[in-house]
Amino acid sequence: MAPWLLALAGLTLLRLLVCTLAPLSPDECYYWVWSKALAPGYLDHPPMVALWIHAGTWLAGDGPLGVRLLSPLSAALGTLLLGRAAADLDDADPERRRTRAIAAGALLNATLMLGVGSVTMTPDTPLLFFWTLALAAVLRAVASGRGAWWLAAGLAVGLALDSKYTALLTAAGLAGWLLATRAGRGWLRTPGPWLGALLALAAVLPVLAWNATHGWASLLKQGGRTGDWHPARAARYCAELVLGQVGLATPWVFGLLVLGLLGAVRAGRHGDAPASLLAWITLLPLAVFVQHALGARVQANWPSLLYPAAALAASASVHRRWMPAASLGLALALPVYLQATLAPWPLPRALDPTLQRLAGWPELARAAAASTPGFVAADEYGLASELAYALPDREVVGAEPRWRLFRLPPPRPGITGGVLVRSERRHDAPDPRDWASLVPAGELVRGRDDRAAERYRLYRVTLRPDVPDGIVRLP
Repeated sequence: MAPWLLALAGLTLLRLLVCTLAPLSPDECYYWVWSKALAPGYLDHPPMVALWIHAGTWLAGDGPLGVRLLSPLSAALGTLLLGRAAADLDDADPERRRTRAIAAGALLNATLMLGVGSVTMTPDTPLLFFWTLALAAVLRAVASGRGAWWLAAGLAVGLALDSKYTALLTAAGLAGWLLATRAGRGWLRTPGPWLGALLALAAVLPVLAWNATHGWASLLKQGGRTGDWHPARAARYCAELVLGQVGLATPWVFGLLVLGLLGAVRAGRHGDAPASLLAWITLLPLAVFVQHALGARVQANWPSLLYPAAALAASASVHRRWMPAASLGLALALPVYLQATLAPWPLPRALDPTLQRLAGWPELARAAAASTPGFVAADEYGLASELAYALPDREVVGAEPRWRLFRLPPPRPGITGGVLVRSERRHDAPDPRDWASLVPAGELVRGRDDRAAERYRLYRVTLRPDVPDGIVRLP
């Protein structure tokens, strides 16, 4: 077996180990709840992450490995697809093609975005895989001249849209390339792209149908992020956008990605069709993120779907300078893995996101359950999901309007009283309209060792006879 394949296999095994040992974050538990109440859509995102968790837990059980199983596996397969796409970008000698394929895969895996994303399960996980598949299929079509590859590309684009709506941005970049370039317009005179577009639409129709029957809730939630304009904050938000990508890509890799994209723009202007394609599907979405940063914060993970194309562009430079950049990026992921699994360093809370997000959830859940013979409830979706995951044998109640959109049952009639757990960072009081009675009942602390991650207030609560729609029994 080739050394680089052995390295990828070893990296995948390491990631599977981290998936097994690291506790689940609140978001991951929330998506696990989705997987127990499958639907064509949800308030926050399309359903693909729920389907992946459902498949993973069917194969490996409901532990952290089952929830995350497809994440490191898809990262490994996506790396192979990216390498195939990189080889299609170069018609030079086989050694150069091989080097470019290894460089693209190494640079992508060296980013903290993939390093952390490959050991967690979020909508970005299937998004990144399916967009990489779409990109590889389009480049195969361009390199081979075979229009059938556009059908694979269209299906992959549709599945990416079933993962996260931001795939629409890179799909728009692909459409822009088809309309604005000579090579793209040549393809539009063939049936391939049109049939691919129909397949993409067919794949996303269930999501659109769910939105149509639920007041377009998901599309309005995500679409409502656009159009803000706050010039006074624009400089700060734009700086956060840049620094966030420097951090997620790691600085050295980030520099190579930027240089690669600049090279793709230059080559595209001189008639290189694959290079112009990489520029279009990267720079058009990037322009949208910059526009958004003029009025609101761009979350650091949002541009993650631009990384595969940027890594392909960077691989055009097949000199050895990518090797130390990739080595440093991969090395930076190791302390993150160690802290998430073994927590060897007693870092302050502000410097330890693993403490903030991962630590102490089972202990908090057990302490809350021990405080009452009835149900355990929360009116924040992440906290409620962590409690449900940690307490499989107890009645866990979610009390939040978002639960109205789920296929979840009401609380059992025989259990009318329990305890509500609420984070102290929420300075408002629980909504008294949700409960027949609401009485403060003490505090709990979540953390690791003697370091507190978060404090919670407890309330003795009783269900109303007419239970509101937003109060449900979680899996």
